[in-house]
Amino acid sequence: MRVDIDDRDELERGERSREEGPVTDADVIIVGAGPAGLMLAGELRLAGVRPLVLERHPQPRDTPKASGIGGRILDLLRYRGILDRFEAASSDPNIAPRFPFGSLHLDLTRLADPPMRAMPISQAEIERLLGERARELGADIRRGHEVVGVGQDDATVTAEVHGPDGPCRVTARYLVGCDGARSRVRDLAGIPFPGTTYPEVNRLAVVTVPDSLTVHDNGDIAVPGLGTIHAGFTRTDRGVFAFAVTDGVLSLMTTEDESAEYDDDEPMALAELGASIRRVLGGDIPLGEPIRLSRFTFKDRQADRYRDGRILLAGDAAHLFPATGTALNVGMLDTVNLAWKLGADIHGWAPTDLLDTYHDERQFAGARALLQTRAQAALRRGHDAADEALRQVFQELLADEPALRRMGALVAHNDIRYPVPGPESHALTGAFVPDLTLHTDQGVTSVAELMRPARPILLDLADRPYLREAARGWQHRVDIHTAKTDHPPADILLIRPDAHIAWAAAVDEPADTAVPALREALACWFGTPLERV
Repeated sequence: MRVDIDDRDELERGERSREEGPVTDADVIIVGAGPAGLMLAGELRLAGVRPLVLERHPQPRDTPKASGIGGRILDLLRYRGILDRFEAASSDPNIAPRFPFGSLHLDLTRLADPPMRAMPISQAEIERLLGERARELGADIRRGHEVVGVGQDDATVTAEVHGPDGPCRVTARYLVGCDGARSRVRDLAGIPFPGTTYPEVNRLAVVTVPDSLTVHDNGDIAVPGLGTIHAGFTRTDRGVFAFAVTDGVLSLMTTEDESAEYDDDEPMALAELGASIRRVLGGDIPLGEPIRLSRFTFKDRQADRYRDGRILLAGDAAHLFPATGTALNVGMLDTVNLAWKLGADIHGWAPTDLLDTYHDERQFAGARALLQTRAQAALRRGHDAADEALRQVFQELLADEPALRRMGALVAHNDIRYPVPGPESHALTGAFVPDLTLHTDQGVTSVAELMRPARPILLDLADRPYLREAARGWQHRVDIHTAKTDHPPADILLIRPDAHIAWAAAVDEPADTAVPALREALACWFGTPLERV
């Protein structure tokens, strides 16, 4: 299915009060066709923007990397109407995970309504689905095109590219580096990337369970020469070994202090994993046929700034986290925040400094992700008696439901409430909008259904016509809906395209405060109103 975006934006383009921008090859150049780059391409098309994705690798890579997505990004994919594609490709969609945290576990399976869900799915499959979606929406994705130089002026950015037909230059209004941890775009822009590289190597594998391995009913394994090894984490003075047996498949990991540098694209052999297990445990474990083998190191880094003029960063180019299960999800959410703001600027209606809020909000979100992953590194790396005591106390705290929920929300990225100006804002302002069931004159719908086009929404839940009237000057940019819902969290919600709440009116808030506050929020996020409506 191909979605026609251009008609929807014709009015906005025609309403520009300033001159058209310069003629360019694309509106936005995206460097890198990983999950962040491909998610950004689809979101930009929903914003009516022409993205050009340049990827240096000629073919999609099958090197094992991330093995799932989880937390807030699952909600966002559902709000865009594409979560079902990922569920169809997953072996066990939308599970409540027993999530590793350092060398401990957040056991969310015991909660009826866990704050985080996860979906096992390979990164290669994630990229395939996101690329498929972006192309359906009209994105231009070119493989085998390596960006070797970047320059910018007040109006455009230029990329020097080596492609299959030789060198060329491509121009756009903006360029976004989604080109990973060793981002060339970040280096060319001169953006510092401070942080820590941890001297450890993690080896991860999924193998079949061989007949020579005895698996007990409780998930423990019996290994000749080593005895019984309990499921979960085993710590020795040489490192950490972890495993779990599920549906006849053995998932295992080793962590060792090691200062060697490895190329992310260099494959790991089963023999390398076996040698690591031998060093950590002091013996061998029978291994079946490999299903997935990967090796990774941990880095703790965050870009000083996510924007330098017309060059921006997203995903691993902007941040690296010293724990698994975080980077891909946070990187995709970066792009959802960025896309509609780029669209607003390119269409000519962006308020002053709107694009700067991308850095402000997503660096704040990245700092929250760094907080919990740094805590994981501290819990994982200590070896003395005090470190072991810390792990034991922390695990005991996680037996309490409130603590477990709080940690689950932190890992899921569900606790993000973007900082908002002013002390009198509603408690929902800056938060992700909940998926309310909505009763309208046309029938039953939901917030998720309304969010599919990635348009700003003014949702009136208390039938307050004077507030809708106050927003009429923005109705060409903001979709206005009236609905009823059980237990409304506010009388009216102003929702951004990234599903975060820009403003909310408290229940029964007086008109003399609600009307000017709404108009101020509309102008702050969605520009000046049309005088002729």
